[in-house]
Amino acid sequence: MDAWLDDRLARAVGSEDPDELIDLGCDLADAGRLGDAERCFLRAAALGSATAEFDLGNTFKDQQRLAEAAAAYERAIAGGENDAWLNLGQVLEELADEDAAMRAYAGAAKSGDSNGALSLAFMLRERGDNAAAAEQARAAAASGNALAAAVVASWDWDETLDPTLEPALRAGAEFYPSARANLAELLRSTGRAAEARAVLELGAKRGEVEIWLPLGNLYVDELGDVDAAEQAYRTGIAAGDAHCHLNLGLLLAARGDKDGATEQFRLGAAAGDESAARMLRGGPSGS
Repeated sequence: MDAWLDDRLARAVGSEDPDELIDLGCDLADAGRLGDAERCFLRAAALGSATAEFDLGNTFKDQQRLAEAAAAYERAIAGGENDAWLNLGQVLEELADEDAAMRAYAGAAKSGDSNGALSLAFMLRERGDNAAAAEQARAAAASGNALAAAVVASWDWDETLDPTLEPALRAGAEFYPSARANLAELLRSTGRAAEARAVLELGAKRGEVEIWLPLGNLYVDELGDVDAAEQAYRTGIAAGDAHCHLNLGLLLAARGDKDGATEQFRLGAAAGDESAARMLRGGPSGS
């Protein structure tokens, strides 16, 4: 493979055919030869190819050269490559330029990219603009984006706890872990704890981070299995769900392990969980 690519690269030096250079650059990138791919895309971009600018941006992104990636995506967009809007937004998010990222996602949405609309929806929701977020997510879902439809169902459940959302949550569970967690909550609330457990344990097997907290809660509240609950909370913490610290702390406090509980509340508070912070201030028995 390397010899074949080397031969093509040698023959492509000085090429005036952007398509040839782009095809070779993509093959080199797929082979992990990002430096050589960059050379091909640079040459094709110099010949006026907006597509090459887009591919160049992707190559920079893969090398974590994010500022250069953003500049390449902007040149691609200026050349008419609308697919670059979404990638530009992603890079700008990584660069912590949230306002610019939102403008890029809005550009993607305007060009008909439903993933751009959904990315904009998530950022709007993070800023507390739930109405605008829902509008963007619904627009993405209306275009046939299955993930967006799952997000809409999940957000609607959070707002309404409407049991008629069950079919939408069932459909969305395969695309959005929060929809799976919401489905389990709906099942529990309608007396189907065994099915809720099966739904959550399937998500746990698939490594869905959002599942461990509700699974731990179900083990405690429905089955009285505190050992399984503790394991679920600890697995959730290891997977990155800081909210599990609070519930693990409450479980440890109920067992009489005040030092262990306090440590969990401290860790949760340090991760930004206000409920854990309140418990820490008031002690394991609460404030």
